[in-house]
Amino acid sequence: MDTNNQPIMGKKQLIKSVLIALILGVLVLLTAVFPAEYGMDPLGIGKLFGFSKLYQNDIETVIEGKQEILVSSLTSFEKLKLEKVGSSAKIPKPVEANNPPPEIQFKEREDTIEVIVPANEGIEYKFKVLKYGSVKYEWSTDDGIVYLDFHGEVNQDNPPKNVFYESYTLAYSNNMAGTLIAPFEGKHGWYYRNETNKNITITLRLKGEYELF
Repeated sequence: MDTNNQPIMGKKQLIKSVLIALILGVLVLLTAVFPAEYGMDPLGIGKLFGFSKLYQNDIETVIEGKQEILVSSLTSFEKLKLEKVGSSAKIPKPVEANNPPPEIQFKEREDTIEVIVPANEGIEYKFKVLKYGSVKYEWSTDDGIVYLDFHGEVNQDNPPKNVFYESYTLAYSNNMAGTLIAPFEGKHGWYYRNETNKNITITLRLKGEYELF
């Protein structure tokens, strides 16, 4: 005669085991799965044990992806070289650049100007400054990056066809700020080139010893 010594679980004990397993499952779901997978932590335990740090939603992934694309695009611009700074060496610097500075500079003023750079085009914006005149400037785009050449042209009575100009800054940027101490009397300002397919608006602020054209 065979004797079966295996314990037989009663109905109440079975129900109790199922309930305990269900409660443990819910606790794991609330403390680990929800914080790690869905960013929800109703009990605050996910943050306590570090499960919340595992969560990364799709929006963050998209933003990081866009940032990577932006960084990649910023580094894909044409490299700017020393040879592109200023006019050609074949164009002599005008003798007027050596004129002494005036005893009185232009009256100090302050202006805010909007410059629209059309899509896939370039535009210049300049102001008049006397020799050693000081002008503080800042500018920024509404959206996008432009190529810029910040430069000055010497004031000449009879300027030639190919005018001499001196570059102060070449760059690709969406904003810039600084101070210009004019090395000679003349027109000073920016050439902006928009290499995108939509117009870009530049807001420019000037403060100092200058006159507008």
